[in-house]
Amino acid sequence: MSPATPAPDSGGAALELLVHGVGGATPQDMLDDPRTVRVTGDRTAAVYRRAEDRDAELRPERYAAGPVPEAYCWSNLTSGDGARALWLLLLPFMVVNLAHWMRPPARGRRPGLVRLYGVLVRLVALTLTVLLTAAACEVALDLTAWQCAGAATCADAHSWLGFLSVERGGWWSQPGRRLAAAALLPTALVGLLWYLSHRTWSAYEAQRPPTGHDEPAPAPVPETPSPGTDPASHRGPEPRPPLGRPGFWYGRRIVARLRAAHTAAGFLTVTAALLAAPGRHDTGARAALGVALQAALAVLAVVVVRVVCRRGRSEHRLDLRLERALVTWLPGASLALLVLAALYSAWSRPGSVSSGTLPGDAFFGSLTLAQGGLVVALGVVALLLRRPPRKGLPRTGAPDPGTAGVRSRTVLGGLGGPAVAMLACALGGVMSGGVAQRVADWLDGPATPGMGEGPLIGPPVLLSWQASVIPVLLLLLAVPAAVLAVRTACAARRLRAVVEEDYAAERGDERPDPVRTARIAVCRARASLTDAAPVLVGVVSATALLLGAASVAGAWASGNVPGRAFDGAHPAVASLASATQALGSWMVGFGFLLFVTWGRRAYRDLSARRTIGILWDVGTFWPRAAHPFAPPCYAERAVPDLTWRMSSWTRRTGGRLVISGHSQGSVLAAAAVWQLPPTTRGRVALLTYGSPLERLYGRWFPAYFGPEALRGLHRTVDCWHNLYRATDPIGGPVLVPAEDGRPAVDAPVLLDPVAYGRTHEYPLPEPILGHSDYQADPAFAERRTALLDRLLPGVPRQRDPAERADHSGRPPGHPRAQPPDQPQPPR
Repeated sequence: MSPATPAPDSGGAALELLVHGVGGATPQDMLDDPRTVRVTGDRTAAVYRRAEDRDAELRPERYAAGPVPEAYCWSNLTSGDGARALWLLLLPFMVVNLAHWMRPPARGRRPGLVRLYGVLVRLVALTLTVLLTAAACEVALDLTAWQCAGAATCADAHSWLGFLSVERGGWWSQPGRRLAAAALLPTALVGLLWYLSHRTWSAYEAQRPPTGHDEPAPAPVPETPSPGTDPASHRGPEPRPPLGRPGFWYGRRIVARLRAAHTAAGFLTVTAALLAAPGRHDTGARAALGVALQAALAVLAVVVVRVVCRRGRSEHRLDLRLERALVTWLPGASLALLVLAALYSAWSRPGSVSSGTLPGDAFFGSLTLAQGGLVVALGVVALLLRRPPRKGLPRTGAPDPGTAGVRSRTVLGGLGGPAVAMLACALGGVMSGGVAQRVADWLDGPATPGMGEGPLIGPPVLLSWQASVIPVLLLLLAVPAAVLAVRTACAARRLRAVVEEDYAAERGDERPDPVRTARIAVCRARASLTDAAPVLVGVVSATALLLGAASVAGAWASGNVPGRAFDGAHPAVASLASATQALGSWMVGFGFLLFVTWGRRAYRDLSARRTIGILWDVGTFWPRAAHPFAPPCYAERAVPDLTWRMSSWTRRTGGRLVISGHSQGSVLAAAAVWQLPPTTRGRVALLTYGSPLERLYGRWFPAYFGPEALRGLHRTVDCWHNLYRATDPIGGPVLVPAEDGRPAVDAPVLLDPVAYGRTHEYPLPEPILGHSDYQADPAFAERRTALLDRLLPGVPRQRDPAERADHSGRPPGHPRAQPPDQPQPPR
């Protein structure tokens, strides 16, 4: 609930555009009024006003004492549809897409390194698509059709495999035909991913952003500097940062191209699985046909890699091109080759039997090594980008002289992107291996997969080794987790004295309450854990890389699962290997089942869906520049919405505007302000609270939210204030100091709770709010009023009565301009 806002001293029309943060908020809560009306937008994202403010532009005299509040609600972009809970299965794709945007800022003219960084991330993303499809092929083709249907005891235990059973001798009993039938499952999976990507592409990337908002306003804006600024501080136009480029939020072309390449890669993976076994003993024309199919497979694979390695996005302009021929023929040709491979596999081969396993060990091992090599190469490129340019080399993007005292807090020394890419590979391996392990255990009955106790040989040996290192990884992670717990406890103890000092003036001579002090200190200490997350991510990624390499070495050296590889060793070592294999298999399977259960619960439960939506609020802010099957970027809708709303208000009314963003809403607000032309930006003030702009985005995405970008944003807007609390685990200071007569962005840290004990103003104990309800703090209203006072009064344009319309461009009698509880006028 927002407190009453003091009236600003300066006049003129004013608008406050509220943008909520993660988890969503209703317009009724944001506007503190149960009667709200949607003035523009749709059910997915819209701008709301209080019903009594719907025609504020027609009655400006009523709003001379304060701004007109508007609420932009965008939560349905990430958590509105129950089917979006299934996006949990796309988590590795989302994580690798984040790695693309974690590139360190390029120091000097290094376009080649920047382009190479993007190519490497896109190749890692391609390997994840191949890994997912290969896991589906392992389950459907190898474990089910090749091994289980080829063993009488396994097929008899699962009646639904009867038509494929070799014992029945039916048409489908031949191994090649069983593989052709089983290939329908991974093919359908690839088709489903293509459909979901195309559907979200049509709803997000294919929606052209509004144009024309950068035209000059009809009413001139005074060039006089704002009160309290130094006239000498006015500079030339501030160069637009990457997020302000015209084509940044329009990824239609690259997503379409990458979707075609990844779809083709999925179909080609299924084709390779079909061609792996049936033709090993073919001769004559049949063998020649197999070789021709393999050659076509290799050619199309090269084309796919070439398409992925091509230049990425065109951000400096609005790229409206679409390579329709490539988008159509590449997946079509791959699907046609898959059909030919299925027909070739189903060719009658009397007497053929399915023995052993499909040759998948070498494939999974090579894919794991390729992922590790790409991540290492990505780390090398990131370090090269962090190096200062050579002497005499022209510098682009060099720091402004005023930023010399600002230290970049880039995570892991610029290796955040490679570390996150490694996490994506680890997630993909765990999910793929978990499915294979659980299906093998289900088909094999009480036997352990790979131990030779049941009818199945089991999944590839590498998957069993990868499952075995999961308990080792968790055991190693217990050490840094314990260190963080101890450090947090020690920090909470040290912070008790700081808390007592902060509230000393309020308490006066009253003795502090040790319980109250301890609770506040613990909240502050826990909030500081966010700053330790980069170290934890680095430890997890490095450990996963080393354990992954050890798994490949163990699988290739022994050729057996861990439980069999140490048969001749000391009994304690052999028992430990068997225990880790069994435990790891169950843990991987349990983790995958947990994902599915969580997604199913979120599909039915709105509150759980909103919780999962918080994950997408952070992870899907960035466009899909690396993986087309990742969840779609909601900012490609939200940022143009906000940009257009701010520009239309300032152009139509000439009035002042404060965009007020909480948490993730502050990131959207900053991105939208960057998209505005300089003349409009000068009429906009920015109020952020609980903002992760520097604490999370500035550290993890330094090329886009680094110190230089934030200082440039401070110089281009009229004014900017930021509020934060020490108990907030997400928001923090933006660390932009005073410059050229402009005050520092960060306000003094807010006390949380606002009152230590019971006072006349707060007779009941005040809660510790942390990241929520910043508007309840009196400092929020004070800072908002200060921003409005700093902005110059607008010069409204004289409008003809015939043009009179509400803020959305509709006449006053339009049905959408009426509150929901009032009857519409007769037509």
